[in-house]
Amino acid sequence: MADTKKTEAQWREALNDEQYHVCREKGTEPAFSGEYYDCDETGMYHCVCCGAPLFDAETKFDSGTGWPSFYAPKADGALMTETDQSHGMVRTEVMCAACGAHLGHVFPDGPAPTGQRYCINSVSLKLKET
Repeated sequence: MADTKKTEAQWREALNDEQYHVCREKGTEPAFSGEYYDCDETGMYHCVCCGAPLFDAETKFDSGTGWPSFYAPKADGALMTETDQSHGMVRTEVMCAACGAHLGHVFPDGPAPTGQRYCINSVSLKLKET
């Protein structure tokens, strides 16, 4: 994994503008625009910032939202969450536990077996295909 104790200037250097906006400024890519929203390749999705493994492609499903959606993270402790009260609503933000990168949000309307929908920005992920 990459050094996760980077300064903001180092993050700006390491990430492109869209990655920086989403991952470091808690932005959102437009629906149906990301590289992985309709991807069905096998492999592991990693954090684009630090390389930590986050989601197995086997847990990905089509939520119809326009963002990659997963019903479970790769492992307990891979993600951290906090309450997000921006935009006049209360949501649960999902971040990479290793580096704190903003990934997206989790909602309680996903499929079995977890009932969770991790709605993740493509730009915050890097798929390593198997």
